[in-house]
Amino acid sequence: MGRSVIVRSESFPLARPFAISRGVKTAADVVVVKISDGETSGHAECVPYPRYDETVDGVIAEIEAVVPALEAGADRDAINATMSAGAARNAVDCALWDFEAKATGTRVAELSGVGGLKPEITAETIGIGTADEMGARAAELNAAPLLKIKLDAKDVRKRLDAIREGAPNARLIIDPNEGWTVDFIAENGTYLADIGVEMLEQPVPAGADAGLRDLDCPVPICADESLHTSADLPALKGLYDMVNIKLDKTGGLTEALNLKRQAIDMGFEIMVGCMVGTSLAMAPAVLVAQGAKIVDLDGPLLLKEDRENGIDFTDGLIRPASSALWG
Repeated sequence: MGRSVIVRSESFPLARPFAISRGVKTAADVVVVKISDGETSGHAECVPYPRYDETVDGVIAEIEAVVPALEAGADRDAINATMSAGAARNAVDCALWDFEAKATGTRVAELSGVGGLKPEITAETIGIGTADEMGARAAELNAAPLLKIKLDAKDVRKRLDAIREGAPNARLIIDPNEGWTVDFIAENGTYLADIGVEMLEQPVPAGADAGLRDLDCPVPICADESLHTSADLPALKGLYDMVNIKLDKTGGLTEALNLKRQAIDMGFEIMVGCMVGTSLAMAPAVLVAQGAKIVDLDGPLLLKEDRENGIDFTDGLIRPASSALWG
């Protein structure tokens, strides 16, 4: 029996509105791919991201364009050669990994060569709000070992002071989502280091980050929007200390693992991040997250309700997914 492919969109309401420097989200809108041969099924999820000119309808159309090839038996190599990096390819690539795992009775961690998986500390994210709101949220999360703080350029010190008061022992990383300037970093770098900020994620706009080369910042700087695939790495040398690998940017687990290997070889520290999605989107990212310096895979914790067989996030750790979910 041949393969069949189902592509559909789903929406998961968030537990509370989630604000970053570019706007506010109230739901996680995702696209799911299911590949089946009548006996075995593999599925995966991607999150279309407007910052990269992606929409749910556009991603579905990209996937539907390769459905004939998938139904004819196209493998991951063919898909990675045919589709461009991005959310659509991520869903297809990860669904094919899951399909192979189910068909062979072997976990993706073994098929991919990653090996045994262990829990990793994951950041828990605080969205933009007033200093009082962000401080109160930090107090609610004060048992979390690692907090990621979304910021714009307003009231930065006031907000961070409130967060530090609410969660005095948490490790802190900061994500302005391209909302700062090089001069702003220079003005605030010492303060950030003094309150214990461990990493600054994509503070300036991608494509306008050349000024980072001459910046003396005491806090390591991580590329996010500036990095999609391994082809981007050479241009980031001397600008960034770390790179944030997200499967919706790399276009799947296959390129994410390749990117991680090349980034380490080039001397970059590794962060593994996510868009706001369900545990189905996090499951393959856990493989890339093994041994990463910073893991930020808390998307499901922002939802009102996760998928069935969701990942266990107890005590600030993200644990490997069960085979009932993925892989």
